[in-house]
This record gives sequence, structure tokens and C-alpha cells, in this order.
Amino acid sequence: MAAPSASPASSAPSAPPAGAPRRDPRPRVTELRLSAFSRHRAAAFPVGRVTLLAGPSGSGKSAVLAAYEALARLGGGAPLAEVFPDPGALVPQRARPDAQRRRGFRIGCTADGAEGPVRLDVAVQAEPELRVVGERLTAGGLVLLETALRDPGRRAVQAAWHTAGSAPVTRAPLPDDRLGTALLPLRVAGKTDGQRQVLAAAEQMVVALRSVFPCDPRPEDMRTPVLTGSGRLLRGCDNLADVLWRTRAECGRRHGLLVDAVRTGCAGPVTDLLAEPLGDGTVRALLDRGDGHRTELARLGDGELRYLALALVLFTGPGVLEVDAPGEVPDAMRGLTVLADGFDRCLDPRQRAELLRTAVLMGERGHIRFVGAVSDASWADGAGAITVVHLDV
Repeated sequence: MAAPSASPASSAPSAPPAGAPRRDPRPRVTELRLSAFSRHRAAAFPVGRVTLLAGPSGSGKSAVLAAYEALARLGGGAPLAEVFPDPGALVPQRARPDAQRRRGFRIGCTADGAEGPVRLDVAVQAEPELRVVGERLTAGGLVLLETALRDPGRRAVQAAWHTAGSAPVTRAPLPDDRLGTALLPLRVAGKTDGQRQVLAAAEQMVVALRSVFPCDPRPEDMRTPVLTGSGRLLRGCDNLADVLWRTRAECGRRHGLLVDAVRTGCAGPVTDLLAEPLGDGTVRALLDRGDGHRTELARLGDGELRYLALALVLFTGPGVLEVDAPGEVPDAMRGLTVLADGFDRCLDPRQRAELLRTAVLMGERGHIRFVGAVSDASWADGAGAITVVHLDV
């Protein structure tokens, strides 16, 4: 596969002049690296506030989003087997096994924040058994954590992390089915400057990776009433009516913005978007047409339903979406990243332009970061500060 290329809008900005506003201290992923993963080899992808991965079918857009989601789940402490249920499918097709018949894949990312750029790279063995075989966390050219599989017969990797005390590093085994960076707060005492540097870098990486919401609305599942539950939107958005039942009462301002967006993207007049409880414990969503008539979501087209669901995602936050938000971190120091595979699927030009405008607006306000996969991004020209990454087969 040809190396991805970014549009001029995605190139790194120059250093801010004196007196410019201080850089955003909130941890955020600024680059994804797929060194050997699915269709990709030696590939790096810039990530901005709003990023579009553009390319034809088969160019590997979904693989990039899958790698991002996998890193997010590993950062939240999920075990490898849960994150990679079919790891063999992620090994590059022509990857040759070594003398021990082992094959695997490698992914990584960079997270920027108060500690500056922090890099994480992970090597995963997929065959003959799933395990982490190497991990490296670096900042400022200094290796803060490094792990390696020394004894294939043990279910552990040998880890060494920066100490800068009486001993330059501390060595200890870590499990081979978890991300070591996510475990560091439980293992590092923080008594020396070096240890505190390790903890700060690990926290920045973990906070940047968590609060990720993969979203792919399924119109076929959004047309029927749903049981009331937690009021947290699922990735398929099939429980949208339940979420509207909650959010319409909780935040009138954001609901008003959502109604304005729906008015732009749905056919016919729209004065409100509401949820109505039914007698059997379920709730359904409706468009209020303003003339005494209401339209059930079951009557909307696939494009209207996908548009409505994506607009709701962009106007809401981690407390309403089914995400693994780091609860111990103040809201002002964390963000939400939305991953949308097939972002433009079923959408007409007006709908996709309005959603992109909304994503840019919410990104500028610091509410979200957005990464969407599209077949073609030429329509996005002039939409604002976006990063377009072109992938070729």
C-alpha cells in the first residue's frame, strides 16, 4: 500500500509567536502509527481536531479506526483477548513467521499535552498465541518504559522503567496480556523525579486514549421503540430514543442546537425532536412538525436517521455516550474523540456538510475531536480547520 499523504491543512503548525495563547494542556492523540497492521506497513497518520480519512474501498480506512479503538481499549486496561478477538486477521497478509512460527502486528500513537509529545509503540504476537511481546513509552527522546518477552514459557514480559534514583531503572515482570503503560500507576512509587516523569507521561497517554466513542449508526435498528435504560448512547445508536428521553430534559441549550441541526438535515418542517413513553415500558422518538402532526423515526430515510444520530453524538458529551471516561480526571483536562467509520454513508451533500461544520465548531470549542472515514473528501474543502489524510490502494 502506498504511504498515506496529508493535505496541506494537516501539516504541523509553526511555533506560536510571543504572547500567543498557551497550548492546550489536555491530553490528545496527534498521530497514529500502523507499523504492521492489517493492510498497513510503516504508515503514520496525523490526527487533528477534525480528521477525515479519505480513500476508496480497500485502502484501509477501517483498519486505521480499528487500531485507534484498540489502543483506546488497551489504555483503559482491557485484556488483549477482549480487544483482539480475531488477532490473526490483523497480521499483514504477507508477513512471514519467524523460526518459532510466530507472527504478529505493531501499532502505536503519539499523545500531546502538558508533558509534550509522548510516544507509545506496542508489538503484539498473534500466532501461535496472543500476547504482548514488546512495548515502549518515550518522551523527549528518553525511554520511560520498555518491555520485552524474554522467556516464551512464562506468561509475563520483562519491564524496565525510568527511575533516575540510586538505580537508573527499575525492573519487574508485567502481564503479557495487558498494556504495561496502563499498569504503571499501580507499580511506580513516584518517589524520584524520574518516576514522577514516568507517571506523568503514562497518565497523559492513558487519558488521551480513553474517552473514545466509536460510532456507526444503524438505521435498521433505530426505527423501533426501545426500553428505557441508562440513557447512554450505544455505538449503533439503536437506543437513540432512550437517550433523547434523558437529554431533552437535562440540557435545553444543547437540545435546541440539535433541533436546529435536525431542521437542516431532515425533510419537511421540524419544530422539535422528542421522545414519547409508551405503555409497555418502551419509548419512541418523534419529529414534531409544528402543525399538530408528529413523524415517527420509523418513517425517516436511512440518511435522515444516520444524520440525526451523528448530530446527537456531536452535540452531546462523555456522560451521555457509552465511553470509558477516566472519572478520576477533571472534565476540563479530558476530551472526547468520536470515531465514525463510513461517516458519509447514506448522507446527501447538505447533510454531510452540516455535520462536518458541526464537528469543526465543537472541536474549536474543545468539546470533541472527530475522526471519520469517507470515500472522497473533495466536498470538505472550505469546511474549516480539518485534517484530510488520503489513502491509496
